[in-house]
Amino acid sequence: MDTIINTLSLIGSLGMFLYGMKVMSDGLEKFAGEKLRAILAAMTKNRVMGVFTGILITALIQSSSATTVMVVSFVNAGLMTLKQSIGVIMGANIGTTVTAWVISIFGFQSNISAFAIPLLALGLVFVFSKNSKRKSLGEFVYGFSFLFLGLSFLQTSAEHLQIGQLVANMLKDISDTSYLMILLFVLIGMLVTCLVQASAATMAITMMLFNMNIAGFGFEQAAALAMGQNIGTTVTAYLAAMTGNVPARRAALAHMFFNVFGVVLVLIIFYPFCNFINWLSADVLILDGNYSTKLALFHTAFNVFNTLVFIGFVDQIEKLVCKVLPYKSEQDEEYRLKFISGGLISTSEMGLLEARNEIYNFAGRCDKMFSLVKQIIDIKDNKDFDKLYERIEKYEGITDNMEEEIGKYLGKVSEGKLTIESKLKLQRMLKIISELESIGDACNNIARTLKHKRDKVREEFTSEQYANIQKMFALVQTALTHMVGQIGRSEGSKADMQTTSNNEQAINDFRSLTRNRNTQDLTDGKYGYALGSHYMNVISECEKLGDYIINVVQASD
Repeated sequence: MDTIINTLSLIGSLGMFLYGMKVMSDGLEKFAGEKLRAILAAMTKNRVMGVFTGILITALIQSSSATTVMVVSFVNAGLMTLKQSIGVIMGANIGTTVTAWVISIFGFQSNISAFAIPLLALGLVFVFSKNSKRKSLGEFVYGFSFLFLGLSFLQTSAEHLQIGQLVANMLKDISDTSYLMILLFVLIGMLVTCLVQASAATMAITMMLFNMNIAGFGFEQAAALAMGQNIGTTVTAYLAAMTGNVPARRAALAHMFFNVFGVVLVLIIFYPFCNFINWLSADVLILDGNYSTKLALFHTAFNVFNTLVFIGFVDQIEKLVCKVLPYKSEQDEEYRLKFISGGLISTSEMGLLEARNEIYNFAGRCDKMFSLVKQIIDIKDNKDFDKLYERIEKYEGITDNMEEEIGKYLGKVSEGKLTIESKLKLQRMLKIISELESIGDACNNIARTLKHKRDKVREEFTSEQYANIQKMFALVQTALTHMVGQIGRSEGSKADMQTTSNNEQAINDFRSLTRNRNTQDLTDGKYGYALGSHYMNVISECEKLGDYIINVVQASD
């Protein structure tokens, strides 16, 4: 019975550690989310700055996986090139070693759990604050406390289960100098990290085992586990990018290639490299007896060494992943989402950025659809007309699907932790996609009206009717072009509502003018009622388009 309880305690302790890491990371990212994105956007112009950016952000949010998924999201959203992302990924590998240093210095050398609970009292003050920044800071404090409480409970549970003796029995028949055993530990580290999806947790377990002085589990074995974790941690970003676009998958693959190449390189010089760390820790830094700090030193040296070696080969890594994942020539980008996908949500805040880019893409599709509507009125050949009409109908289906997919994505984003400002932004996005879908419907209605007129009415539009339709099309196009520009404006700037209102008023005024003139022309018998009805249906749908356009701009403000 005790064994079952202790086993569950061990699993629960690991869960608390992982939960603490997630809460701490989420809290920090929300606290400085906008600044982190600004840093990523501004400091990745060259590979060296990209490396330092990756180090800084990962050291702050304590998760290389979070940084890498964030980078993949930027590449997916077209805000970062593949080459820029590789530098940041290299830096993230170095930044994540900070976690090992924090654990080695505080987690095993002192009883941090003694003041972890008092820290919860401090976090309580911030968590219930109405200010979103202070609330995020409180979440960070909570996460920090849970992380080290979990680490303390993990160590206690391992001692109760006599994990050290169990591992020693498993290793007693294996030579501790066998190179095959080193490869085995690399594989174990990789598989365990893939399973728990957190290299920090695997590193904590490795440090705990190393600190127990287990027979057959020395520095080399612990170092091999740490190297395996570097490969295993790439799985998180790769899984996230699986449903992303080609550049996003390339960024995730570049992360995997870099980490795998680094492990292979150090495995070639494994024992000399370990001897160097032994010399550095004993004779230079004087860390003899401090096992976990020695392992943290290896972890840092390993990642710094690989970055220094491979930073000169960024172009080659880029070419390799482009060759492995080429663009498909038959890929029809016109009929797919470009920036978001069902599986690619790094964080809620980042999800909003990707949704914003997709909404801009959605608006561009609506603009393209209206350009097709303007063309169809001039087509005389029946086959060409039907072909273009089918394309417009397909676009109407695209707008329906885009509204649904973006809406679903925003629904997933809303399940995460968002600031009050971000929640309001999400609500406005939902309003925008609904209005954009209505624009698609209006465009399709105009095309359908023209088709009905072509099939049912023998008369052609009079020269005056045709001129008025063209003028109305021009007014709508002006408003639509302005709307797309307003959606794509820089975040934080105010919408140009005056121009939008003027455009909408011009459309309304022209609709009223043509309606009154149509009534008079019907009375005068200039054309039949059926032709006049189709004519005014086109004009009325254009007026509705103007209403939807102003609603979009208002929601984007």
